[in-house]
Amino acid sequence: MSSVNLGKRIKELRSKYKITQDKLSKKADIPFSTLAKIEAGYTPNPSMETLIKIADAFGVGVDGLLGRK
Repeated sequence: MSSVNLGKRIKELRSKYKITQDKLSKKADIPFSTLAKIEAGYTPNPSMETLIKIADAFGVGVDGLLGRK
């Protein structure tokens, strides 16, 4: 998955769960700037640890975060 698609997917999930970037970054325990860069497509390969933290914050698996079934 490209970084742009990942960023778009995270935005979609944030919209679905009605959560701001700030709240998600705190819930995932990652810096706000890291989340913003991922969503904007500026971080092409976020670490697996970061992906897991974001997925956990949404209550989905990494596959769910990536839009895979």
